[in-house]
Amino acid sequence: MKTSTLVAASAGTVLTGLLAYAIYFDHKRQSDPEFRRALKRDNRRLARAVKEEVEAQGAQQREVIKKAVAQAKDEGFPTDLEEKEAYFMGQVAKGESLCAEGSDNIEAALAFYKALKVYPQPKDLISIYDKTVPKEVLEILAEMVALDSGLKLGSFTGEGGSVDGHGVE
Repeated sequence: MKTSTLVAASAGTVLTGLLAYAIYFDHKRQSDPEFRRALKRDNRRLARAVKEEVEAQGAQQREVIKKAVAQAKDEGFPTDLEEKEAYFMGQVAKGESLCAEGSDNIEAALAFYKALKVYPQPKDLISIYDKTVPKEVLEILAEMVALDSGLKLGSFTGEGGSVDGHGVE
């Protein structure tokens, strides 16, 4: 018997087995109510597990954001006008380069937050960020601003929301 014939026969057997299993599964799904319930139950469990995982990741990200904002406040911000200007330019450049890389959205948002802290009219800068910064980074920045009670912005433009997305001014 040739090797090609053996390979073809093996492939045909595997395909026939897969097709038979698909037909069996479909018949079982359509005719057995307990099997359908089990499938639905498994799908609900999976959806619940995915939802819990997403919520846990969101809570973890909020914790990282809180720590980043607290660390930035502890480091302090420049007070001299020339230092503020140089600091602002450096932080905006850092944020833009991190956004371009797409590697660390929290670090990018932190750089934009630090620039915002030293900018004389933060509301104006927020409207510029709204047009230029990627949405993911802007959402993290909004959380950072919401955590900083010393930064008074009021509401800002955006897509119909406020800085923190919760209507808090």
